[in-house]
Amino acid sequence: MSLNLSSVGWRSEPSSFTYDWKNVVLYALGIGATVDELDYLYEGRGPQVFPTFAVVPAIEHVFQCLQAAGIPLNAVVHGSQEVRSFEPTPPQATLATFGEVEGIFDMKKFASLVVRTESYLEGGPKVYETRWSIIVRGAGNFGGAPPPRDDDASPPADRAPDFRHEQRTLREQALLYRLSGDVNPLHADPEVARAAGFDRPILHGLATFGFAARALCKYACGGKASRLEAIRGQFRRPVLPGDTLVTEGWLDGPRVVFRVSVQERDEVVVSNASALIRP
Repeated sequence: MSLNLSSVGWRSEPSSFTYDWKNVVLYALGIGATVDELDYLYEGRGPQVFPTFAVVPAIEHVFQCLQAAGIPLNAVVHGSQEVRSFEPTPPQATLATFGEVEGIFDMKKFASLVVRTESYLEGGPKVYETRWSIIVRGAGNFGGAPPPRDDDASPPADRAPDFRHEQRTLREQALLYRLSGDVNPLHADPEVARAAGFDRPILHGLATFGFAARALCKYACGGKASRLEAIRGQFRRPVLPGDTLVTEGWLDGPRVVFRVSVQERDEVVVSNASALIRP
């Protein structure tokens, strides 16, 4: 595959994304919110907005950055994700968002495309910044620089987690999550999934990421989503709709180290993961 290395620094044109409580609730349901989290599901209580909603206005710009770099969608795997929230997210607003190809790195066997997005309240301050590391299969060994190393976020080996949240995903979870904008057929079409080497469609990494964010909001933020300032993690293995996700977290002041596992296969699916919590 021939990467367009000159796309580094390319920016998408800003676009407006207008949403209301229905979009917010649909996203919350896509990341597994239940009736016990009514503050996120009922307009009569706001609703509160999970900060990882940041990926919803950003996704179209990520696709544009992939196109600018000459990368087809069927060649990519989501490597890691970071979301930073600067302002509490209102339950309805218009956001202006753009994306930028921040870097293309050589992983020898693969390439890594890093995309950064920013979202602003219309006529107002920056609300979100996201960073997406996307693995490109069959595109490595082009002589480029290796990707920068992430800060270590390994769970402490000398103590048990401070919280553990267990939830089974729906068989329809990927079909529900894709209604928030990530319509890659890998998550819906059995034939596309089989062509990619999976027995059936897999769950979006961003849905798993959202499940983890919900657990953090519950156990580390006192149920207040606005306290989740930043969250990041690396995707290790695929999750199948219907799997049981287990999020474990270790508190260390304003920082939380966490990991997500699939209970049925006893394997870690999100690691080197951490979050920052506001007072």
